[in-house]
Amino acid sequence: MADDIIRCGWTGTDPLYVAYHDTEWGVPEYDDRELFERLMLEGFQAGLAWITILRKREGFHAAFDGWDPEIIAAYGDGDIARLLADPGIVRNRLKINGAVTNARAWVEIRNSGESFSDLLWGFVNGVPVVNHPATLTDVPVSTPAAAAMSKELKRRGFTFAGPTICYAFMQSTGMVDDHIVGCFSKRQYAVNS
Repeated sequence: MADDIIRCGWTGTDPLYVAYHDTEWGVPEYDDRELFERLMLEGFQAGLAWITILRKREGFHAAFDGWDPEIIAAYGDGDIARLLADPGIVRNRLKINGAVTNARAWVEIRNSGESFSDLLWGFVNGVPVVNHPATLTDVPVSTPAAAAMSKELKRRGFTFAGPTICYAFMQSTGMVDDHIVGCFSKRQYAVNS
């Protein structure tokens, strides 16, 4: 029965949370542009409930040109004004400007011949780290790897990429599997588990 399924407690019963947990959170993602989008969403979430971002995710995708970093990197004052007036997204000037700054940093990485995915996955040696938290209170808000990622991203010009945001991003993109023990979504990997 579906009622017998064990999930991480943060999902509650909200269908958006449940779907996100069941199909996306903790699943390894390697696509450069998808990783950019996910990092931007984590930055927009800072100080807000994640459900707010999930509810506005489609609006973000439309407003930010499908999260194409090359298009976003070329945004000017008119684009910023358009975004600040868009009720479909979080209208925070610092976060919007940060997304543009981050897109420009992403383009610099790509133009240097480097893979954004390889850069980020390098902080876990290319392999998901599988933790075994018994409860949500056993899940850290950051780790040394997240702090190192944050430091490197900031060095490369990124904003809204502190250690806590980076750790949430690592969880979201499957670099880290923090599903609680017994959760049906817990992945099994041969390495780091």
